[in-house]
Amino acid sequence: MDRKLIHVIGAGLAGCEAAWQIARRGIRVMLHEMKPVKYSPAHKNADFAELVCSNSLRSDDYLHNAVGLMHEEMRRAGSLIMECADKTKVPAGGALAVDRDGFAALVTKKIKEHPLIELTHEEIDKLPDEDFGRTIIATGPLTSDNLAHAILEKTDHQALSFYDAIAPVVFKDSIDFSKAWYQSRYDKGDKFDYINCPLSKEEYYRFVDELLKAQKVEFHDFEEAPYFDGCLPIEVMAERGVDTLVFGPMKPVGLTNPHSSEKPYAVVQLRQDNKEDTLRNMVGFQTKMKYGEQERIFRLIPGLETAEFARLGGIHKNTFIKSPLLLDEFLRLKKMPHISFAGQITGCEGYIESASTGLLAGYFAAAEAVGQIPALPPRTTAFGAMLSHLTDDTNIENYQPMNINFGIFPTISGEKTANGKFRKIKGSERKTAYCERALSDLSLWLEKLNENKA
Repeated sequence: MDRKLIHVIGAGLAGCEAAWQIARRGIRVMLHEMKPVKYSPAHKNADFAELVCSNSLRSDDYLHNAVGLMHEEMRRAGSLIMECADKTKVPAGGALAVDRDGFAALVTKKIKEHPLIELTHEEIDKLPDEDFGRTIIATGPLTSDNLAHAILEKTDHQALSFYDAIAPVVFKDSIDFSKAWYQSRYDKGDKFDYINCPLSKEEYYRFVDELLKAQKVEFHDFEEAPYFDGCLPIEVMAERGVDTLVFGPMKPVGLTNPHSSEKPYAVVQLRQDNKEDTLRNMVGFQTKMKYGEQERIFRLIPGLETAEFARLGGIHKNTFIKSPLLLDEFLRLKKMPHISFAGQITGCEGYIESASTGLLAGYFAAAEAVGQIPALPPRTTAFGAMLSHLTDDTNIENYQPMNINFGIFPTISGEKTANGKFRKIKGSERKTAYCERALSDLSLWLEKLNENKA
């Protein structure tokens, strides 16, 4: 066994990031990816780092938003995923959205060209033993059944699962602009970032009524679906109350319809999905409806009566392990410490969160390979806050998938002023304080990483 060779299973966002971080520290990587030999139910592209849901990495505001802060931390830590996202971005207001095919192609090119990364296309269907070598499992929420069962066997069946849904994508030239219009909410960003389709109160209630009556995809194994609240199917949201959608993805605030003096009761937004801007993603419209029902119901939306769909919505089962019970502070499996986990299989939720755990797992494994004790990221950073969520065993019973958010950071309540008095920090100023503290502490951590490079 080559002690300096590290295996990474899965070439999604987390796996590619892990492999990149290992290789950039001068250590050989064997990256195992089952595509194109075998595809999961949701994957179609033979390239790595395929985005199967939205093409948005969400807010890029690193001084007021926890996701934007994680973007910036990734950039400063030398992230492959962020480098490729920045090079393939498309307009999306204050968000970072990418040309999904261009993004995947660039990640794949970078990985294939790195001299220390070797590729093998095969399905790994069991947990590697210690003789196989140091291994990072980054197979994602769509881990193949055989490997998932092998993980369950070794973890005393301590795993959970939820269902995640995919939003439809519309050809832009099929949208009726006599009813739809370009505008970003509150005019933030470029006005062409979003296309808006307005609904009157009558049109909205008819739309909701059809959603509630629509035929849904049936699950093969009957069970109640514990959906993740951050990615609920549109019809499941509608089931929670007839006006739920107007306070969620169909909220009309911050938008003005130039075609009418009447304020829209609800609005559907479509975000740019590719660099050429020929495709538009229906924001927040993840769905488990059958294909025929999707076309019928979504064409009830003014402006989409003749819409042509490049991709209809779908649903797939996401699996994740109970990380706080099973993993140590370095993302290693406690029972088999030569194996680490990274990505959404750990229970982090979101593209950039997944990639961030790949970055950490790659760094941890590389440090151990050369006999170093890895330096944990400060708890005050987005890296440290997410890592703590995944490995803090005080939250085992209520463990659920989580996006990065300020609620999992150490609290900032206030500060001392020049005269020694305590001043409470609120609102936007408080978010800025979280971000500034994080980036300051991150700089010290990155200095340690640079000192310890192989």
